[in-house]
Amino acid sequence: MNAVPSPALGRLSRRSLLAAALVAAPTALAAPTALAAPAPTATRPLLLGTYTSAEGGGTGIGTATYDTATGAMTPGPVITGVENPSYLALHPSGATVYAVAEQDAGAVTAVALAPDGTYDVLGTCPTGGSGPTHLSAHPSGRWLLSANYTSGSVAVHPIAADGSLGERTDLVTHSSPPPGPGQNGPHAHQIVTSPDGGHILAVDLGTDTVYTYRLDESAGTLTEVSRAALAPGSGPRHLTFHPGGRSAYLACELDNTTVVCAYDPESGTLTPGTGQSTGSDTGYPAQLVVTGDGSYAYLANRGPNSLTRYAVEDGGAALRLLDTVSAGGDWPRQLALSPDSSLLFAAHQRSSTVTAFRVGSDGSLTPAGEPLPAPVAVCVLPLA
Repeated sequence: MNAVPSPALGRLSRRSLLAAALVAAPTALAAPTALAAPAPTATRPLLLGTYTSAEGGGTGIGTATYDTATGAMTPGPVITGVENPSYLALHPSGATVYAVAEQDAGAVTAVALAPDGTYDVLGTCPTGGSGPTHLSAHPSGRWLLSANYTSGSVAVHPIAADGSLGERTDLVTHSSPPPGPGQNGPHAHQIVTSPDGGHILAVDLGTDTVYTYRLDESAGTLTEVSRAALAPGSGPRHLTFHPGGRSAYLACELDNTTVVCAYDPESGTLTPGTGQSTGSDTGYPAQLVVTGDGSYAYLANRGPNSLTRYAVEDGGAALRLLDTVSAGGDWPRQLALSPDSSLLFAAHQRSSTVTAFRVGSDGSLTPAGEPLPAPVAVCVLPLA
């Protein structure tokens, strides 16, 4: 991928980027479903996260496009002026993308994406912690939530009308319970909003705990309301909700399990079940995704470099392992489904590639096109 000239960090002039893909995008999409009839062929954008400080890493947020019918991917230019953007999240409006800066002095950056394909780096704010690995925009569009892995804390930033970020309004460190076996402290790995919008859940790999908070939407502060304890040494990494909103699935990195959890929207209580097989005897599960219709779930397994397919049963309350297939690359760090769930993308950190799979009506995965070269690919974000 060829980078545009590197600008200074901060507010930049607009530059042409992804114009053809964004202009071609329709103004509305059909309701997400894995079983829908194939959509007419179109080209859509992909954004790619990387480590700019790693050997062989990228120079910012990578871009590409993909064919919605074939899954074929084409590389594009790079959004520069963004440091170590290892995880990306989109504003509910689709007009702004946010990136963590996964480094000792943790930070988050906002980048405006205009309908004509231009972009504008709106600025960067410190998270108050180190090594942020995940962030998400609150459904209201007014708050950005981030998780500092190394320091084990979660932060809140206000989002202005133009998508830019204000100074942090809260920082909560996971000071208890004590770290799990083999851990040297808390390690907040993810922070998400529940589907009903009423609670914020933070997954901490170091304390084997999922914390539930309420967000004061006026002050931008978090108040803890419950905790879910996972098996000691399980290392919960990433939580994914079923579309029904009453079940969630945890990828546990250290004990190589998937955990089905019940979720109570009223209280915010998450109740984990017993860990179950990932389909591989060894490995480090990274992330689960669920199709828009809630029928199938997929898990990325680092080490075995495989993708596990589960059938979702009992209205979301159970997962049944179906099979595993090759992920097509080395160290699948993150997964993402296209907006209509017809394609699954996997970002491979060690092979510096992104692979695409067509999702069949039975949830089966078929490789789609050639792998996309992407330096130290750790996140892929398909846009509508």
